[in-house]
Amino acid sequence: MDKGRTIFIVDDDQGLQDFVCTFLSARGYQVECFGSGEALLSRLRGGSCARLILLDVVMPGCDGVEVIQRIRGIGSNIPVIMLSGLTDIRTVVESMKLGALDFLMKPFDEYALENLIKDICEQETTAESVSKRSAADSNDGSHFLTANPKMLCMASIVRRVACTDVPILILGESGVGKEVMAHFVHRHCGREDRPFIKINCAALPHELLESELFGYERGAFTGALNDKVGKFEQAHTGTILLDEIGEMSAQLQSKLLHVLQDGTFCRLGGRKTIKVDVRIIAATNIKLEDAIATGKFREDLYYRLNVVRIDLPPLRERVEDIPRLCDHFVALYGEKYRSAVGAIPISLLQSFAKYHWPGNIRQLENLVKRYLLLGNWKEIAGELCTGSLEGSNKMSTDQSPDSLLTVGAAAAEHAERRLVQRVLEETKGNRKKAAQRLNISYKGLLNKLKRWSGDQPRVSASQANSASGF
Repeated sequence: MDKGRTIFIVDDDQGLQDFVCTFLSARGYQVECFGSGEALLSRLRGGSCARLILLDVVMPGCDGVEVIQRIRGIGSNIPVIMLSGLTDIRTVVESMKLGALDFLMKPFDEYALENLIKDICEQETTAESVSKRSAADSNDGSHFLTANPKMLCMASIVRRVACTDVPILILGESGVGKEVMAHFVHRHCGREDRPFIKINCAALPHELLESELFGYERGAFTGALNDKVGKFEQAHTGTILLDEIGEMSAQLQSKLLHVLQDGTFCRLGGRKTIKVDVRIIAATNIKLEDAIATGKFREDLYYRLNVVRIDLPPLRERVEDIPRLCDHFVALYGEKYRSAVGAIPISLLQSFAKYHWPGNIRQLENLVKRYLLLGNWKEIAGELCTGSLEGSNKMSTDQSPDSLLTVGAAAAEHAERRLVQRVLEETKGNRKKAAQRLNISYKGLLNKLKRWSGDQPRVSASQANSASGF
């Protein structure tokens, strides 16, 4: 079979198999059908390959999630399109986090399938496809700038679920870009020309937050001289972002749950039921599971919001994005501040790459502003270098300032070892793959591990076995 024109179909529905096989065969594709995930995996283990796999989510035996896990587990990187029913959205999201490239909702239009296959087959690699889409998004005003695999996966998931109107829960540390991701959802949900309303649930006390969200009628309380339209009404036909949702009071959580269930509420002091059509996005930097355990957050509300969950990685886990973020901030603020300095110096970018970024992208943005205003990159680099060792007990409190170069070298070595350890863990101890991910030679990686000797990053026996071929 010609790998470039071969498509594997995995679905226990014989009627769907026949329909898709007939349609694709008429368009020149070589199609092979499988009634179960086990049959496909057996074929792949025998050395067969294809340009694409169409994989059903719900099947007897191995479901789609388990199948894609096992496909990746045997080292196959064949692109996968999930075929999903309307009730399988959580499973689809989980599958895409595991590496599925896209999905189609059943029943799907055959021409939508054909166009999706053409789009994928025209790309040299799956990674290139995702990167091109991300680059296009970064140029349309949303500033969603990334080359990080986790972020690209999140963006791909958002594109596919945005138009379903299910709630989206965005999690991540303070400053990682949760609001940027919310705008990204809004722009892809078919409501981009409608209102986008944001409210910070932690910024107002309970009584004020309730009136801000749901509005009030004249006379509802002392000082209510006129009717007031709330944020939900303002966001009608558009999107509302409930930022810091974890800080919402229990009483408001109950009212929000009612809105999620049927899209209706009453203003404070009002009797009229108001119905709204609003896409709800919630964001928080706290662990909602812990808040549920302590009784501070309703479990039923959590499951209502957690239909699609987007976990944004901190900046320290996406250092490859730092140069492009810096370029963006320089372009954004350089003219505004009438700065005489140009691009961020390489030496400062290197310091940025080694820093742990407790304030994430917001902190990076502020430091770029500071550089544009003051132009003293060496001072910033020195502060970052010292800060990168906070809490590590590697620098005594009476260390003299003239040891800054020594501190810098220690910081770089510390950061490098942590990065290598993380990449080795992610590649299950495969040193050849780790070297490729780190963009260094295989011999260079071995030399580093040898230099670090006794306390080099260690791998488990199972991880070592998986790398035994190298």
